[in-house]
Amino acid sequence: MSIRSLSTIFVFLILVSVKFSAHSETIADKAPNQLSQPAEKANACAQDFTEHQVQYGENQLYVREYTGTEPPVVMMHGFPDNLHLYDRVVPYLCGRHVVLFDFLGWGQSDKPENYSYTFDDQTAQLDAIIQQLDLQNPLLVSHDASGPAAINRALDHSEETGGLVLLNTFYHLTPSLSAPEAIGIFADLLELRTERQVEPTHPWTFSRLSQAIANDKDMFRWLYFWQVGSFFRDEAVREKFLPRLYEQFKETPSTIPAFVKLNQDLGHSIGANSQRVAELIAFDGPVRIIFGASDPYLTADLAKDFHQVFPSSDLFLLPTARHYVQMDEPAQVAHLILTAKTR
Repeated sequence: MSIRSLSTIFVFLILVSVKFSAHSETIADKAPNQLSQPAEKANACAQDFTEHQVQYGENQLYVREYTGTEPPVVMMHGFPDNLHLYDRVVPYLCGRHVVLFDFLGWGQSDKPENYSYTFDDQTAQLDAIIQQLDLQNPLLVSHDASGPAAINRALDHSEETGGLVLLNTFYHLTPSLSAPEAIGIFADLLELRTERQVEPTHPWTFSRLSQAIANDKDMFRWLYFWQVGSFFRDEAVREKFLPRLYEQFKETPSTIPAFVKLNQDLGHSIGANSQRVAELIAFDGPVRIIFGASDPYLTADLAKDFHQVFPSSDLFLLPTARHYVQMDEPAQVAHLILTAKTR
């Protein structure tokens, strides 16, 4: 039987939601300042942007900058997507200084094939953009896998951070943290599910299976469209943006190395971040949490976990929005970004 046939069988066998085993620090219950829907929506307008190539080591990061009022809003994508994740939000942020960029390995940024893609490195990329564009007290907007970069940057540079906006993201171990099925295939999550120590090549990590899928363009495309397609609520939006987000995986060089290596670093990153929970509790900067409540992976319960650990946070759950909350409810998300408190 061919590798492709075996991989197909295994994909269908293990496409089940991955639930992390977590032991979180006990925190006193906090009454949530929770709204099911904001009262207003932002108005849209067309805006021109300036493109930058920010030097980062031997590589360059692609950045779009919209001029406007301060403080700047820096919006970050997760995986497996890029800055186009905010295409529906940006028109509603007209008049505000907005910066979007592609992390190294994604979108229009450089994609070095033998690069060591890690979550810590993404934090350093964010820092390089803030410094080189001289962004003062930025409001950091993170989604999905960019949560660690935004939160760690805020913890390390609290007085230089205007605030945080968290969109269906993750950071540390909590009982509510779960992962999409595709991440369960590619990520090394075993250290989060058991205290047993095994080598990275242990079959429980699905390393050979994930590599076979990554090397099979047809199978990877099927998995991508099946998984990422579920992140959208509206079919018309899905049909427009899903192919656009996938383009980066078809290019040469491709985004696949960044996707695979970041997944391999996921367990380590979450474990390390879990050692900083006390710093989250001590963080006194403004934090706004905006989650699509119909996301089956990064759920409303996870949003409430964030609300518990950030003492200055407020929480908004958009009832019908899914994982791509900014695609499902762009006007509402933009309004909540524009009205978020900053230092």
